[in-house]
Amino acid sequence: MGDVLKKIPVREQDPQIRAKNFEEVCLGYNKEEAMEEATRCLKCKNPQCQKGCPVGIDIPEFIRQVEEGNIEEAYQVISKYSALPAVCGRVCPQETQCEAKCIRGIKGDPVSIGKLERFVADWAREHEICPTAPTQKKGKKVAVVGSGPAGLTCAGDLAKAGYDVTIFEVLHEPGGVLVYGIPEFRLPKKTVVASEIENVKSLGVKIETNVVIGKSMTVDELLTEEGFDAVFIGSGAGLPKFMGIPGENANGVFSANEYLTRSNLMKAFREDYDTPIVAGKKVAVVGGGNVAMDAARTALRLGAEVHIVYRRSEAELPARVEEVHHAKQEGIIFNLLTNPKEILVDENDAVKGIRCVKMQLGEPDASGRRRPVEIPDSEFIMDVDTVIMSLGTSPNPLISSTTKGLEINGHKCIIAQEENGQTTKEGVYAGGDAVTGAATVILAMGAGKAAAKGIDEYLSNK
Repeated sequence: MGDVLKKIPVREQDPQIRAKNFEEVCLGYNKEEAMEEATRCLKCKNPQCQKGCPVGIDIPEFIRQVEEGNIEEAYQVISKYSALPAVCGRVCPQETQCEAKCIRGIKGDPVSIGKLERFVADWAREHEICPTAPTQKKGKKVAVVGSGPAGLTCAGDLAKAGYDVTIFEVLHEPGGVLVYGIPEFRLPKKTVVASEIENVKSLGVKIETNVVIGKSMTVDELLTEEGFDAVFIGSGAGLPKFMGIPGENANGVFSANEYLTRSNLMKAFREDYDTPIVAGKKVAVVGGGNVAMDAARTALRLGAEVHIVYRRSEAELPARVEEVHHAKQEGIIFNLLTNPKEILVDENDAVKGIRCVKMQLGEPDASGRRRPVEIPDSEFIMDVDTVIMSLGTSPNPLISSTTKGLEINGHKCIIAQEENGQTTKEGVYAGGDAVTGAATVILAMGAGKAAAKGIDEYLSNK
């Protein structure tokens, strides 16, 4: 029995080795480690951890089952609440959610709730355990637009409630941001993502790929001509933002979205695929979120020297602490309090450097973070040949512009009620990044869950 104040450490690939491959960095717990970590749970009468979970998993109960060695029962507990436990166990920011509220964490390390969830989900996959399919059917049809975390969660919950659900996905492979946005070394596609999608399909959900809602057919047509009783829009936020500085259209400037899609979905990192990707000798990734870390760590694995260029200090980096730690271990260089002013190009319109300025932090802005202010006479040239812009994304306006009565806000996000996902159009619900702008996988799942409940109430009363 170890020190109850310290969490059981998790095995990881050595940084020097993993920086040259795309295999998963974190290796997770085995059964003995998971059971030992589960003994650290205080079994609180009023569990705060559950309040910190956007999908409300009964965390103490699933951990109790792990402690007793009942892994299948633990999986069935999680499955009642989450359609994607193996994904969430890997990419959720547990440190700011369930684990942040863990009472054990007041005097020591919080219980490793995320790593336990990952262990349970992986064990269930290896032992071919599936969530329980519904027995009763409602006789009503719901269309789900997008097969990312919001869409898969909404579809899974509606299928469990007895609805006939069809997901329409624009890409050739389902999974949304889980397949195009998050790298293989954080979230393996074939094992983890594909099997979680199969679990959703095992509930009776149908998935049609290569369907562009807004072009192939509209939301209005789904309701009037295709016989659907309600529609959920979980189309994400895939439109990249840029800085608007000179040189951004040069050869060798990419959005993180395009760069990651080429690598993750189109497998550009593999020699047996023809997808082109610019490796670059010296790459600058502009931004400080999880997507910036993903792009930087991908470029590193493709053989580049990689710099993160971020205009605030390390304390303000929006990326998860674990991602920043892994990036530093792997040798990524952080140029903090630095802001690009211009991308320099040569006679062939290719990147030859970035003109940057040093920053200092002033008073807090509307976001509560201290506003970066330029330091006079601090300009310098950073010598790079590739620039990846990772400044966030916004929703593609295709769906909102082709749907009558669907209102959007100034950020092109669909207006929907937080508690049930209802939009300004009857029978149409929305959630995830299409409503909030770019956020986390688990928040999108929480929105999909709330909308499924809203759709169920709407159709039950109709």
